[in-house]
Amino acid sequence: MRAVRLVAACFALLLACGLLSGCGYNQIQTKDEAVKAAWSEVINQYQRRADLVPNLVATVKGYAAHEEQVFREVTEARAKVGQVTVNADDAASLAKYQAVQGELSSALTRLMAVSENYPNLKADGLFQNLQAQLEGTENRITVARHRYVQAVQDYNSYIRGFPVNLTAKAFGYKVKPNFKVDNEAAISTAPKVDFGASSAPAPASSAH
Repeated sequence: MRAVRLVAACFALLLACGLLSGCGYNQIQTKDEAVKAAWSEVINQYQRRADLVPNLVATVKGYAAHEEQVFREVTEARAKVGQVTVNADDAASLAKYQAVQGELSSALTRLMAVSENYPNLKADGLFQNLQAQLEGTENRITVARHRYVQAVQDYNSYIRGFPVNLTAKAFGYKVKPNFKVDNEAAISTAPKVDFGASSAPAPASSAH
């Protein structure tokens, strides 16, 4: 009798596994993990950019100490980035994270534009190295964000389909927020940080 119960339990377990697999449970798991991995890469690349800021500011300051407003804007924008704890599954949290990262992007744009006014700064080897690192990081951010957008789209499309939507609902899997549609153009194109043209009058002198 005990053996019969054991066989019945095993059969029920196998049947349950088969049903779950057939209803997309395993695929939901796989796609959910893909989204998490893509998001981790986004976070890593943004952190990499934030880590470059102190050295960039210090280097530019060495040649352009009186550009105080630009330094203050960059420092404040980086501080905001560090203060935000993002939950990518929460639309409001993700939007706030995007906003502060956008502020840092704008501040870095103004910081890098300053270099056009200081030929000695542009020729500085350390600055050139940091500039190259920033350019590479911006490109990696673009790629990471694009992959994240695709992963979320794939996940959301999958769990909305029938009968997978029933499985997702039963196990608490919900549609994930994504980067805003009106921001897709920015997502698919890396911001240009090699600012070849200056928009400000050039004093053409070095303070270093």
